[in-house]
Amino acid sequence: MTQPVSPPLDSSTDKVPQVRPPAWRGLLFRADVRTLSLLGVLAVLILIGGITKPDEFLDTRNLQLVLTQASVIGVVTVGMTFVIISGGIDLSVGAIVALASVWATTVATQEYGFAGILFTAVVVGVGCGLVNGVLIAYGAMVPFIATLAMLASARGLALQITDGKTQIVTVPSVLDLGERDAYVLGIPPLVMVFAVVTVIGWLVLNRTTFGRRTVAVGGNPEAARLAGIDVRRQRLYLYLLSGLCCGIAAFLLIVLAGSGQNTNGNLYELDAIAAAIIGGTLLTGGRGTITGSVLGVLIFTTITNIFALNNLQSDVQQIAKGAIIVAAVLVQRRTASTT
Repeated sequence: MTQPVSPPLDSSTDKVPQVRPPAWRGLLFRADVRTLSLLGVLAVLILIGGITKPDEFLDTRNLQLVLTQASVIGVVTVGMTFVIISGGIDLSVGAIVALASVWATTVATQEYGFAGILFTAVVVGVGCGLVNGVLIAYGAMVPFIATLAMLASARGLALQITDGKTQIVTVPSVLDLGERDAYVLGIPPLVMVFAVVTVIGWLVLNRTTFGRRTVAVGGNPEAARLAGIDVRRQRLYLYLLSGLCCGIAAFLLIVLAGSGQNTNGNLYELDAIAAAIIGGTLLTGGRGTITGSVLGVLIFTTITNIFALNNLQSDVQQIAKGAIIVAAVLVQRRTASTT
């Protein structure tokens, strides 16, 4: 009995299938590259500061000042990062910080002490975020228009409350947080608050359903809706989160400045957006990292400090920031075209 003869192997069809690595590995690799690049830029800036003004820049008090200044805008940037990842934008963050800071430092509010100032700043921030969220999520307004209207309204209300005057804080427990005696192991309390907000923001974005929904809404709102996500409610929550961060930042600014002014938070919206962009957050939504945004804040704050120590004009500083933003956007576009 003859054995059946197997057909000859065709090398063109019987190839061993190639196993492609999961997509998340590519995303993780690109995130690591961006983080390392930002760390490299920050290291170069520190080197420049150390060379140009070694005694002043590397002084412990100056480094503490850099971190303290980064804390206020850093908290705002954490909230902004969530909003941009979802495909939105918030142009009102600086005005909300101003309104929260002046509302929390009125004579009537200061009568309630530390708790009254903190509570008022947070409530005003969340309230403004609620208005933004309702207009955008349920009023179908474009985020640019809704937050622009909030910017104008909050600035106007802050000016009306202060009548253009500076409101001095007289509550000792609030002012003491800005003193060196309140530092823990050489770390200012404001920096510790910033660190806590950053860690919570990272955990929420990367380890919770809320974070995954935020990315999904930013990547494809219609697909997110078909997947069962309430897109409108998610967007409302995101603007509430942004308002909460603004309220916290307003309190930190009150501690730092010891006063409330209607000019507080000037151009914070631009700084926060710029920090998020150079940190790798896409303006079109769907991608972003808290780590990158925080590094972006530190880069901009370090640049400002180096320029101040070297007595360089502020206009040159703004030009440098603009160049960095343009470079970051070009890198984003090139990265997106190769993926």
